[in-house]
Amino acid sequence: MGVEIISIQDLTKQFTIRKQKTLKERLVNAKQGKLHDEKFTALDHVNLSINAGESIGLVGPNGSGKSTLLKIIGGIIAPDSGHVRTRGRIAALLELGAGFHPDLSGRENVFLNASIMGLSKEETNKYFDAIVEFSGIGEFIDTQVKFYSSGMYIRLAFAVAVHIDPDILLVDEVLAVGDEPFQLKCMEKIRQFQEEGRTIVLVSHSAGQVAQVCDRAVVLERGHVVEDAEPDVALARLRRDYQRQIDARLEADAAERTDHRATIQHVWLNGTTPSPKSKDPQLILSPGDDLQVRCQIEFPEPVPGWILHVKIENILGMTHCEISSRDSLKIVMPQEKSVDLMLSFPNLMLGDGDYIVDVMVFDAKAIMLDVLSRGGSFTVESPQKSFGPVYSPASLEILPQ
Repeated sequence: MGVEIISIQDLTKQFTIRKQKTLKERLVNAKQGKLHDEKFTALDHVNLSINAGESIGLVGPNGSGKSTLLKIIGGIIAPDSGHVRTRGRIAALLELGAGFHPDLSGRENVFLNASIMGLSKEETNKYFDAIVEFSGIGEFIDTQVKFYSSGMYIRLAFAVAVHIDPDILLVDEVLAVGDEPFQLKCMEKIRQFQEEGRTIVLVSHSAGQVAQVCDRAVVLERGHVVEDAEPDVALARLRRDYQRQIDARLEADAAERTDHRATIQHVWLNGTTPSPKSKDPQLILSPGDDLQVRCQIEFPEPVPGWILHVKIENILGMTHCEISSRDSLKIVMPQEKSVDLMLSFPNLMLGDGDYIVDVMVFDAKAIMLDVLSRGGSFTVESPQKSFGPVYSPASLEILPQ
């Protein structure tokens, strides 16, 4: 059992949302001011334990409490109730330019930021050259940071954070900023931290990034922890929740839709009929198997030039294949009131995992007529375990010296 480095117990945090935005409104309604305020619960009795050396991803929809939790762990804001206990030095990258003063130069901000994180001037001098080299903005180091681009901001902030020898690194979405070479450099540094046994808590909307970096993922919804598991399990839960929201929105849109020129009646995968609302895929495929998507579509009146669109994506929302009858297949669809058709995907070399099939119908002007989200689902299981979206029966040969 690992050594606990972050302990979060019964954590609660509320914010006041004031509807009176101007000074005049506040003065006029001073006596009734509190009547115009609303309470928003960002975190509601959250409990979480993180061991030394773990990499944890905090995921969830906007407003779920991810950034608030990270700020409380970093000591930026205080909770209303509950406790957070941490061990060791914390480096926090919580928002763009946090801890930087716009009127100071990059050099001065390095020393300011490092001192906020607990380094002495002598320690900062020791790391300064490495910080500047890592950031790649040496020629601008004596320029006021208010003239920096967002990429330059985050380069310098990240360089400071990773060179102060932290035990805990808190990262909130900042890895999405900057060009690709710098993002790769950041990922290499994070992997180095993991090898050195440091603890990382990462907030990200990138499911792929969380799956790649983290040992665990914690799903937050409306201030509650609803899942704490391995990344693939937690992200599958997150994806299901997102899909339920999408399904609800699509159903609401369908109820309000006045354009009823097409209706997708049924979708079958390889002869099976999984329910669109099924949580568990019923069809099991191996890499290289064929996939047939059979669709039955009804048209009250002919729709000239209508388009069939089929998409295969994994449970994290990554699209693996997208086919259009007009753009991909160059096929003009029949003008019948009832159409029964089969779309075949031969030799589908997908990696292990769960997949979803969405079916859509558009008119010739690309106006959506109907959609069946989660029209079908299936699982791919390979005899040779592989990682990634594409499967290949790899082999390894030891060459003679």
